[in-house]
Amino acid sequence: MAEEVVLRFDEVKFEYLHKKPILDQASFSLRRGAKVTLMGQNGAGKSTIFGLIKKELKPQAGQISVAPGATIGTARQTLARADAGLTVEQYFSQGFEIVPGNIRSRIAKALDAVNFDIPLDRKVGDLSGGQQARLLLAHSLLETPDILLLDEPTNNLDKDGIDHLIGFLLTYDKTVMVISHDADFLNCFTEGVIYLDSFTHKTEMYVGDYYSVVEQIERRVEREQRENAQLEKQIKDRKEKVNFFAHKGGKMRKLAQKMKEETEELEENKVDVRREDKTIRAFTIPAQEMVGEIVSLKKIKIIKNHEAVLKDIDKSLRKTDRLLVIGPNGIGKSTLLRSLVAGKQSGQKILAGVKVGYYSQDFANLDFNETVFESLKNSLADGLGEPEMRSVAAGFLITGDLMGHKVADLSEGQKGLLSFARLVLMQPGLLILDEPTNHINFRHLPVLAEAINDYKGTIIMISHMPEFVEKIRFTEELDLRKI
Repeated sequence: MAEEVVLRFDEVKFEYLHKKPILDQASFSLRRGAKVTLMGQNGAGKSTIFGLIKKELKPQAGQISVAPGATIGTARQTLARADAGLTVEQYFSQGFEIVPGNIRSRIAKALDAVNFDIPLDRKVGDLSGGQQARLLLAHSLLETPDILLLDEPTNNLDKDGIDHLIGFLLTYDKTVMVISHDADFLNCFTEGVIYLDSFTHKTEMYVGDYYSVVEQIERRVEREQRENAQLEKQIKDRKEKVNFFAHKGGKMRKLAQKMKEETEELEENKVDVRREDKTIRAFTIPAQEMVGEIVSLKKIKIIKNHEAVLKDIDKSLRKTDRLLVIGPNGIGKSTLLRSLVAGKQSGQKILAGVKVGYYSQDFANLDFNETVFESLKNSLADGLGEPEMRSVAAGFLITGDLMGHKVADLSEGQKGLLSFARLVLMQPGLLILDEPTNHINFRHLPVLAEAINDYKGTIIMISHMPEFVEKIRFTEELDLRKI
């Protein structure tokens, strides 16, 4: 008996702007119970595919089929800003036209599935990034959907959270499609990959775990490049002969015409090699020249039993100091960074005149109503102009066609690259980085780590990615569990 197909894309075409396709004749199918990765570079259209599956978007052509009666659940990448004032119970209840009487027990069951214990009257905007990630996942599980769509589910999760999520996915008997740039996480449960090519706008299906599929793709690209190189050599040789015989008369000219037709056929036989994900260029974050105590921390808030507790510490950072802030989800790491940037917490001080380069895990420091051009221009340090701005942006794959787009319309990965471009243009004296690997393609991470490590100013950073952290030299560590 054939396995039931629960989702099918049949030659789907979609575009936001006329003649600028996101998908072009994209086709794939998923059987019931499959666990697959949706792969492609930042901005390729992965989240668009999710929007089409959920019927938030409509294709211009082709067919999208979902098995009769199949339910769809999705965990968003980030909490919507409009939802920040809701309580946990209100957040879970807002999707129902009529809130069921057993809503509290259903919420408790969904929260238990992601190993999350939180009072239902807690405001969701007050939760840490890691807690919000668990909340978003739990929300998608409220009705145990037949098709579960997860968009960067490991962002902000600590190791325990990621391990629990992997265990859950391995035992979940429904269909799961995941977008993630965490290769190790994907390899733990993926049994297939749908690759979205951002150049051809088509999809390709591969079978196997994540790492084996990446190797399959690389071998295919290498093979196609070798075949094309051989064809190029033949084509060049034929063209030289065509030019030689074309200037002879009679039969030689007829031979030239025949060889020209054969050459055109060879050119048609060239394989359209799938271009690999582009990697951002190596870059440097220039540091503002500063002298003295850059950061002073005398008091910080930590979260214990869901309550904020003010603690005394004695921590100061000078120009060459690099502080790594660690602790489990929900203890107050991001709260510390936000309060320091805001400058509203007594006992916390940044030296006057220091330019602060802040990478916020939820991009709260970006103005979503600005265009990309305006966002970059507003971060320019003195002495820099539009040519330098465009050059830096291009290094982060932010090309001219994106400049007029609103920041809100960028993918989460593109927002991350925009944030790094702004740091370069800003030339800050202090880098405050809250989960700088979130949403970023794994191909870019070594470049980012090298740039951060080479930065000559003061650094304060939070990251739950050990392999990224170990590439950066830190002089101090602040463990909030020990305060």
